[in-house]
Amino acid sequence: MKSLLLIGGGGHCRSCIDVIEATGQFEIAGIVDRNGVCNTDSMAYPLLGNDDDLPRLVKKYCSALVTVGQMRCTGVRMRLFEMLNELEADLPVIVSPQAYVSRHAHVSAGTIVMHSALINANARIGENCIINSQALIEHDAIVEPHCHISTGAKVNGGASIEMGTFIGSGAVIREGIRIGINCVIGAGAVVLGDLPAGTVFRSKV
Repeated sequence: MKSLLLIGGGGHCRSCIDVIEATGQFEIAGIVDRNGVCNTDSMAYPLLGNDDDLPRLVKKYCSALVTVGQMRCTGVRMRLFEMLNELEADLPVIVSPQAYVSRHAHVSAGTIVMHSALINANARIGENCIINSQALIEHDAIVEPHCHISTGAKVNGGASIEMGTFIGSGAVIREGIRIGINCVIGAGAVVLGDLPAGTVFRSKV
């Protein structure tokens, strides 16, 4: 069984650990955190070092997953992913056994698909994305790299979510529309039309 480094030791890391353990595909080597501290002690995995230790640790363990969460800004996740790429780390796709990913869909390196998520036929998911618990990515939808589709969000057929965008919990994205790069869609929002890059869109409720 391959060993896997987890890069980032916060709450999202704990959720990732639960998914990784459920797959049975990797042995978690331990956690790397920027500040050399993490709050995952209850998960029983060691803290192996900080970002400065990544060259040594990647050489030893080979495989890694970015487990820093993403709310408003994707910068940290992007930086870590690019660093791991430069170090030639293996960046696996992690899919919960409780999720459904169509065999006609494509999920790219470094992305995690969490419990009860559903990715339908001909959907395409870019690198280093979070498809969180109970999220729905419908047929022909495109989610570009470094996006976070939060818990219970629905991206309907043919919609396009551009790079670095955050879709909040329970948000609904209408079929066929385009959300520009680095947008933030608030929890529960219903998006019915295209949004330009950098838009912050919240529910009016």
